[in-house]
Amino acid sequence: MAQWWLRTIRCLIVTECALAAPTVHGGEFEMTVLYDNYVSTPGTTADWGFSCLIEGMERTILFDTGADGDLLLRNAQALKKDLSKVDLVVLSHNHRDHTGGLRRVLGVNHDMSVYFGHSYPGSFAKGIAAAGATPIPVDTSIALCRNVYSTGEIRGTVNEQALVLDTDQGLVVITGCSHPGIVSMLRAAQAVMHKPIHMVYGGFHLRSHSEAQVKEIIREFRELGVEKVGPTHCTGDQAIALFKQEFGSDFLRMGVGRVVAVRDTPQMMQHE
Repeated sequence: MAQWWLRTIRCLIVTECALAAPTVHGGEFEMTVLYDNYVSTPGTTADWGFSCLIEGMERTILFDTGADGDLLLRNAQALKKDLSKVDLVVLSHNHRDHTGGLRRVLGVNHDMSVYFGHSYPGSFAKGIAAAGATPIPVDTSIALCRNVYSTGEIRGTVNEQALVLDTDQGLVVITGCSHPGIVSMLRAAQAVMHKPIHMVYGGFHLRSHSEAQVKEIIREFRELGVEKVGPTHCTGDQAIALFKQEFGSDFLRMGVGRVVAVRDTPQMMQHE
């Protein structure tokens, strides 16, 4: 992994001198999409759901687990990602397309903590504990490790939490489906650290929204100062196209295998 990263950085320095490594207060990290409705890297498989791996923070974090644990593990293997090294899992909300792979993940590595919404049924925590992992229900915003926070469970038609990374470039917000409303979730994320939002990616849940409604949400993104976006999963093709039209070079196309480096200009890279 380290050799791949160094080769990539050397290549980018040659081709685009403005590029630099992603940083979190002097450190380096990357985010890899493992499960999504779209494919970015050949040799991986798309499916309805979402999961991404965050490496380089104080802890290695798996955000959501997709719907099918076997498919999640196959995608991870194809991308040369070892889920036995995950330190903690964060589940956005209690829908199978985000929690379905958890059992298989815990089968690979149960020496971890699993953060999930306080509103989940008691049987959910019992299942995690039975697998040997540590269940941690989340109600209000908490720190998960250095520079990584949960928004806390945001109330809505489906209660949901988002992940917030505090980076040198501003906040990076990762959402599962944004059932309480993507703008509400961004406001909750900004309330955690009271800093500008550098980037938001994940599911925005806009498939049933009209073009006018999506454009109003995009306007609110701009009002909130969001710099870069990576809408995917349940966002819907029309809404994704509208975000791409509005954000231009600050739009990031997602999909399984996409590696996102967050710096002054976030870059998207595929594994070799």
